Amino acid sequence: MIHRLTRRSVLVGGMAAMLVPFLPRMAAALTEKSAASLVNRLVSDINKIINSGKSEKAMYGDFERMFVKYADVPTIARYTLGADARSASSAQLRAYTDAFQGYISRKYGKRFREFIGGRLEVQNARQVKSFYEVNTKAFLPGDTPFTVTFLVSDRSGSDKFFNIFIEGVNMLLTERSEIGSMLDRRRGNIDQLTQDLRKLS
Repeated sequence: MIHRLTRRSVLVGGMAAMLVPFLPRMAAALTEKSAASLVNRLVSDINKIINSGKSEKAMYGDFERMFVKYADVPTIARYTLGADARSASSAQLRAYTDAFQGYISRKYGKRFREFIGGRLEVQNARQVKSFYEVNTKAFLPGDTPFTVTFLVSDRSGSDKFFNIFIEGVNMLLTERSEIGSMLDRRRGNIDQLTQDLRKLS
């Protein structure tokens, strides 16, 4: 269960600092207000999906559309490949990004389904170097509220989130480690990894 993860196992500030080299200087258009507004819209969509009463399969489709709408998918996908992204062709990166998009939507969609009957609420936003950290609180029936944090930048040309921390657990670093292990087991074959990601839930 997502809310059973070790509390504060990764400090947001420290981990966020590791991501600074991957982000350009923040454009003037991105503000605390616009970052919070993005996450407010995202949270509203998450709440609608988890309380829609739809089937699991239908929810995963909704989560993927939501992920594409609000997340900087190319940056997230490229980061998870690590150094191997530099040796991949443009076609390989496009195919991998598309497969990763579906994979991560199903994976985190499954976790967000655990919020059914609950809700997320935006609490506050603050600037951290060249991006914004927006903290939300997850309220689940019969459980202690916990924090879900979104990191927002405008590196894609519009405001998008590029990382999530759930109870301090860093999505980007977790996925980079897991994708790296998957790639190692396939002897660095990105095409094989891409094919396999399409089948994973």
